[in-house]
Amino acid sequence: MEVTRTFDILDKCRAEFQKDDILACKQDGEWKKVSTEQYIEEVNNFSYGLLSLGLKKGDKIATVSNNRPEWNFVDMGMTQCGVVHIPVYPTISDEEYEHILKHSGARLLIVSDAELYGRLKVFVDKIDSLEEIYSFNRVDNAKHWSEISDTGKQNAEKYSEEIQNIKAGIKPDDMMSIIYTSGTTGIPKGVMLSHSNFVSNTKAAAKDDILPLGPEHRALSFLPLCHVYERMVNYGYQYLGLSVYYAESMDTIGDNLKEVQPHCFVTVPRLLEKVYDKIINKGKDLSFIKRALFFWAVNLGLRYKYNRGNGGWYEFQLKYANKLIFSKWREALGGNVKTIISGGAALQPRLARVFQAAGIRVQEGYGLTETSPVIAVNRVAYPDTRFGTVGPLIEGVEVKIAEDGEILCRGPNIMLGYYKDAEKTKEVIDEDGWFHTGDIGIMEDNKFLKITDRKKEIFKTSGGKYVAPQVIENLLKESLFIEQIMIVGENRKFVSALISPNFEFLHDYCALKGIKYENHQSLIEKQVITDRYQREIEEFNEKLGQVEKIKRFMLVPEQWTPQTKELSPTLKLKRKYLNEKYKDLIEKMYSE
Repeated sequence: MEVTRTFDILDKCRAEFQKDDILACKQDGEWKKVSTEQYIEEVNNFSYGLLSLGLKKGDKIATVSNNRPEWNFVDMGMTQCGVVHIPVYPTISDEEYEHILKHSGARLLIVSDAELYGRLKVFVDKIDSLEEIYSFNRVDNAKHWSEISDTGKQNAEKYSEEIQNIKAGIKPDDMMSIIYTSGTTGIPKGVMLSHSNFVSNTKAAAKDDILPLGPEHRALSFLPLCHVYERMVNYGYQYLGLSVYYAESMDTIGDNLKEVQPHCFVTVPRLLEKVYDKIINKGKDLSFIKRALFFWAVNLGLRYKYNRGNGGWYEFQLKYANKLIFSKWREALGGNVKTIISGGAALQPRLARVFQAAGIRVQEGYGLTETSPVIAVNRVAYPDTRFGTVGPLIEGVEVKIAEDGEILCRGPNIMLGYYKDAEKTKEVIDEDGWFHTGDIGIMEDNKFLKITDRKKEIFKTSGGKYVAPQVIENLLKESLFIEQIMIVGENRKFVSALISPNFEFLHDYCALKGIKYENHQSLIEKQVITDRYQREIEEFNEKLGQVEKIKRFMLVPEQWTPQTKELSPTLKLKRKYLNEKYKDLIEKMYSE
């Protein structure tokens, strides 16, 4: 059936995918399943409840929540009665919360738990537009979200016809959500997205050559639903009839994978890097013969080429590597994974190769909040996939490369604009409808899009040479010793680096070498540790051009996280914040 607005997906589910686990989450140690009919009933009751409260088309409701079926109930319930959904990250600062709630003019706020309720209830009194705060979990003295649905259920007969009339009047190009960009610099901007933005992207991404799955398959969802990436993919899962199981938390992903045994999930590169590092660390603990066999398989996987590009002997060896070693990798991911889609940042090509060799397909894609989000993605099979690129463009999307290398995009996925900011909208969407992504890239063979860096992050050394920091950072993060790294050197004589160590791995290394330390600060000050990192840097410098080589570096005792503000919620470096936080260390690198 025809889907032109996000809530049309519910009618498609009712007609084509009657199942008892269209959505599921874990509660009190058990997986609680939501049937197709229950899902639709919950959505309708919430819509009736909103009308009972006097909300109307164009009003705003903000949510701050973990992934759960209720998120979908309220999302679809809002959009089918014309209320604009503003999903917000649970990990941002109070200042950002205040800005978003005030700027958006949200009338209601729904949070997931007691901690967020305690933190955000103050804004009900501080912000004139904000009338009430509700919670998904039962919280003392807090209104429960089900009060809205219960009211709606009691008034179903009164509002059922009105909802149908409202739905009929909602156009595909009507705004259905405002997503505030996580922002690595400055104040978050409100990206206005329409039904058509999401639906066009959902349909294009649900093609068999990208996501060849159907109602017999399951997906595990763990990236935040407030992020455009996971949200669009969740619409895609429902469009295809997959069962969506929501992980309990980021800490339980490993257990949930084994329990749910999903056929697909989406992730960011950093999580894949951690999975790989954990696998490698386990390999190092094996007995001599098993360890040798393990790393033979890994090294074989790192040389993988599509289309039997390494010849018959390689494929023969790979068959046995899969049977002896890589089969255990697949078991660790539940045993059924057919597709992992990676986005949000650059994926190290070596990871794509080794996972592909292991029978775990990783499809790297690319997009932005402003593009709803997907612009390009690698397909499931050769010749429409290529390591080191983000793949061919999706259906309906155009791309051209500007003279300065910037990627420009045009299509039905381009946002309506920035909320209450026509000036900034004009800065990024030109008169011909081209959205200026701010990313630098090239088209390989007129088919595969390759991202090389962020336009604003490329800098010049004092010698006038351009340096693309992300390329260097992505290479150095292949090291097991490095958790995060920021390249610096703008208007300086040479390139340097701030390094946040992989302390988990470093602790194991110290135990092996008998190195004693009191805390992270005393650990990074030890000459033996500095020397080890120097050797690591020198090894990677051999792969870099002369101007890109890291001449000096500093280790920092902190782990960089969104909670401590060094990273955005999507795990991108907040360079402005890091430069300010470590300005003395940076000056020290250049003054010595």
